[in-house]
Amino acid sequence: MADQCSWCGIDVAADDGFRVGEPEREHRAVFCRLEHLVPWSIQGATWEPGRVTRRDEPDDALGRCALCGDDLAERRVLVVRHRGEHRIADAFCRLEHVVDWAKGGGRYKAA
Repeated sequence: MADQCSWCGIDVAADDGFRVGEPEREHRAVFCRLEHLVPWSIQGATWEPGRVTRRDEPDDALGRCALCGDDLAERRVLVVRHRGEHRIADAFCRLEHVVDWAKGGGRYKAA
C-alpha cells in the first residue's frame, strides 16, 4: 500500500519519495518531491502519526544537523529519501532547517 504525499495527495510508493519525521514525537509526513516540503511547512506542517524509521532501526548515527552542523538535541527531524532499496538519511536540529535545506535543493543541489 502506497503512502500519500502530505502536500499534493498523490500516491508515493514505498521505494520512492521522502519521509520526514520527528522520532521522539512519533509523527511523520511523506512527500513525492522534496520541494513539496516547503509549501507544506508554510501552510502549517500537518503531521500524521507514525515513524520514518522502525523502532528497532538505529538512527542515532546522524548526530549533527545537515544544515548548520550543530549537535542534535532531543527533538530532531529526520529526512529519509527512499530510492529503490536504498535509504538516504539526513538529520536536522529543527524543521526550519529542513525547509531551508529543501529550498536550497537538499543533498542534490547544483554545484
